[in-house]
Amino acid sequence: MKFDKADNFRIRPLRRMVQIAFLLITLWIGIEFAIFVSQLEKGGHPTISRPPGVEAFLPISALISLKYWILTGVFNEIHPSALVVLLIILATAILLKKGFCSWVCPVGWISELLSGLHKIVFGRRENLPRWLDYPLRSLKYLLMFFFVWAVFGQMNLESLRSFIDSPYNRVADIKMLKFFLEMSATTFWVLIILVFLSILIPYFWCRYLCPYGALLGALSWLSPFKIHRHRESCIDCSKCTRVCPSYIDVHKANAVYSDECHSCWRCVDACPVKDTLYFSITRRKIKLTRISYAVLIILFFVLGTALAQITGHWQNSISLDEYRYHIRHLNDSAHGHNRGQVSEYGNSRQYEQQLEK
Repeated sequence: MKFDKADNFRIRPLRRMVQIAFLLITLWIGIEFAIFVSQLEKGGHPTISRPPGVEAFLPISALISLKYWILTGVFNEIHPSALVVLLIILATAILLKKGFCSWVCPVGWISELLSGLHKIVFGRRENLPRWLDYPLRSLKYLLMFFFVWAVFGQMNLESLRSFIDSPYNRVADIKMLKFFLEMSATTFWVLIILVFLSILIPYFWCRYLCPYGALLGALSWLSPFKIHRHRESCIDCSKCTRVCPSYIDVHKANAVYSDECHSCWRCVDACPVKDTLYFSITRRKIKLTRISYAVLIILFFVLGTALAQITGHWQNSISLDEYRYHIRHLNDSAHGHNRGQVSEYGNSRQYEQQLEK
């Protein structure tokens, strides 16, 4: 069953349009937030509102909020949209595999551009040998397990509340902005090295280091949708395998179950025989087309954020006066990260006493 008949689009330009749209939204949110913080720092009244979408860059806070929500049923009011965005992304992985990575994520888009430079430099795609590729791929899962273990295995309800309500978490969005705008030399050179490695080894960050991608890959096993191959019409040209950015042997699989598949659809586009490769549930029973997939990815984010706004789970509860206080004391020890010692954040309400004076 097809959801639409207009499936004559090549996937790359369609996916690129979706990527650029999300990239522009991300840049717009970042610029708005930078202006908002700058105006507060100057002591004036912001001419624009703080964009809640900036919390999408706070995955650790979102993960902590997720456990708090599971235990208490309460959306914390400090960074509610961080949890909303996390839930949307997790939902896309469960239904549509790792489509977030190849259709939405700005870092994924940058990785694609750098992989293009790799091809220009080397003339063809150079892959790491399997004996090195497999151990390196485990790094992102180790990082993922560390973060999941630190939050779900180590933090009790008291420590969750302590972190969520701490001065550090309240200004996590501002600290994230400062991280990029006031980049240290160490951070700068780490980014340069990652860029270099991503040109030398395509998708280096995404394939070997991204814990977010590892989490989505694990959840993608739950997805009912897979890339399927119709064996009877397959001519074994292996074009699908050669274009796969995740190095999956698509031409040998009846269905692609790999957690490395991020639903970029390149294999489907590369296949010279119509309907030999397709994205579906159990062998053509429910088949998604390219446009259907793109629409679903977009709808997840549009409807998810709309629902959050309707239910009051999008804007945070931090007032402008409180933001001004935090900005003035941004470098105080109370606003620093205690290296995981969440029970030692101190009196997270001390700023209220200051505001009352």
